[in-house]
Amino acid sequence: MNPASNLQKMLDGGHFAVSGELGPPKSADIETLKHHADEMRNHVDAYNITDNQTAIVRTSSIGVAATLMQMGLEPTVQMTVRDRNRICLQSDLLGAVSFGVRNFLCLQGDHAKFGNEPGSKNVNDLDSMQLLETVKNMRDKGVFVGGEELEHPLPNIFIGSVVNPFADPFEYRPYRLAKKIAAGTQFVQTQCIFDIDRFERWMEKVRALGLHKKVHIIGGVTPIKSIGAARYMQKNVSGMIVPEELITRIKGSENKKQEGLNVCVETIQRLQEIEGVAGVHVMAIAWEEVVPEIVERSGLYPRPKLA
Repeated sequence: MNPASNLQKMLDGGHFAVSGELGPPKSADIETLKHHADEMRNHVDAYNITDNQTAIVRTSSIGVAATLMQMGLEPTVQMTVRDRNRICLQSDLLGAVSFGVRNFLCLQGDHAKFGNEPGSKNVNDLDSMQLLETVKNMRDKGVFVGGEELEHPLPNIFIGSVVNPFADPFEYRPYRLAKKIAAGTQFVQTQCIFDIDRFERWMEKVRALGLHKKVHIIGGVTPIKSIGAARYMQKNVSGMIVPEELITRIKGSENKKQEGLNVCVETIQRLQEIEGVAGVHVMAIAWEEVVPEIVERSGLYPRPKLA
């Protein structure tokens, strides 16, 4: 068996993992992305590369992952079922594995009508749950969806997915996580956590089902850059809860950006105290340069060095 990825070793070893997010640009010029990746080099254990997020055409996640590998950095490739059928999903996975990618995040993807090509067709040949099963079977059984065997076995790839602890019906959310675990996910990243009390209630239900012992749960956090950004997330992002008291706190501060960072750091510190939370995923959307400060202030720097 090939060695595990750095992210998997960090989580399996019981360390509180830290990952960052990089959104590819709407062009082939990724110099700014490379700059942000280099700035985070010593502060995160892996980099999530989004896959045409919000259904907007961008540089491919796998193409960016290849560049990060050349930089000596570890990518987590996001793959959505929105844009690919089962042939392309399996082919892209093999292509990414061929140049060293080991972490994959399986997603449904935002509906195309929300992006910059609203007339495009949503493929959805598989759903995100079936994609998890597909990747697991390719790795563990050495077979494609159609049952044909791979010519050579896959290395030790690390399979992830996303969960939303805040969407309704709230009581169902832990069982949705259980289904993803059964399908093959080894780690999950959550929707952005602003309502930490509701998240803690979700974790209580997760622990009651024993799910925290079967999967690595990584809490998603986003620093609030402005009141406008907070209002947008509050009103327009499905399944995200931004409490009004949080907005009031930031609105009443003299330095709103700094207060947004303070809230993010406080959230991470609380996450470290919650049983069953294995790490944090920092989504500093269009504000990547603050990730090192957030990690340091949260007491998560320097990162552990693994053999």
